[in-house]
Amino acid sequence: MKKCLQAVAASLALSCAVPAFADEAIKCSMCEEWNKPVAPFKVYGNTWYVGTAGLSALLVTGPQGHVLLDGALPQSAPLIRKNIEALGFRMEDIKLILNSHPHFDHAGAIAELQRASGATVVASPQAAQVLREGTPGTDDPQYDPKERFYIPKVAEVKEIADGKSVSVGPLRLTVHYTPGHTPGGTSWSWESCEQGKCASIVYADSLNPVSMDGFHYSGDATRPDLSASFRKSIARLAGLKCDVLVAAHPSFSDLFGKAAAKTADTNPFIDPEGCAKYAASASRSLEARLQRERDEKDRASPTAAR
Repeated sequence: MKKCLQAVAASLALSCAVPAFADEAIKCSMCEEWNKPVAPFKVYGNTWYVGTAGLSALLVTGPQGHVLLDGALPQSAPLIRKNIEALGFRMEDIKLILNSHPHFDHAGAIAELQRASGATVVASPQAAQVLREGTPGTDDPQYDPKERFYIPKVAEVKEIADGKSVSVGPLRLTVHYTPGHTPGGTSWSWESCEQGKCASIVYADSLNPVSMDGFHYSGDATRPDLSASFRKSIARLAGLKCDVLVAAHPSFSDLFGKAAAKTADTNPFIDPEGCAKYAASASRSLEARLQRERDEKDRASPTAAR
């Protein structure tokens, strides 16, 4: 987990401009590795992994249409589309596109995927604003006025309130606000069934406390203290009914390790403690981050110089 967080933090060293088209590549230190193609596979029931090597995207299929969760990088759009079609599904049958959080590495391809499918995009109000404007605001921990990162704008986004659900035929997915990594971050849950057995699936947003230099989750003279809100998000995820966990970065939930170990008789994706373990790891990371911030503030205080 620590290595993954370091990789995400390293990716903030961006070299990007406003994309002229949705499929124009964004360059970052981890983008090439994240965007390596992988073959799609079934997670459980009607839930399929259609993302890339480092960025999750899930397809939940139904008889009256499908739901896509997340869009990875702008340059990921053709890879995600190829994976969906390789499974035998049509882009035109995707009715909803949901977002975990509107950073370039999870929402970059949403505009292009919406155009290809005609789907409705759904996000929290804060995330919807970012998707429409194409860049996070000053309240985002990763906001940098000198080197802002952009995503192709999504013209129409439907806002959803915390705890509400969206439906496509028999499919029903529920949103859970989990701000912290971003102000508008969300996690999603639904039920998938196979061979008469149903499982609660949770698509968990990033809960890693990474930021640009100078940002304090514990607050400062210009920003509020976000630590209590972040802890609440972690606790909320831990408390969800969660038979199968898929994280926004597949490595955070050992997605490919579980896929490789899956057999006709054993499905390692089934782990009722998955969300609790992910939340515990996130909690340790947050508390370590807050301690570093306290130490930093102590060193910078006038009394420390005496």
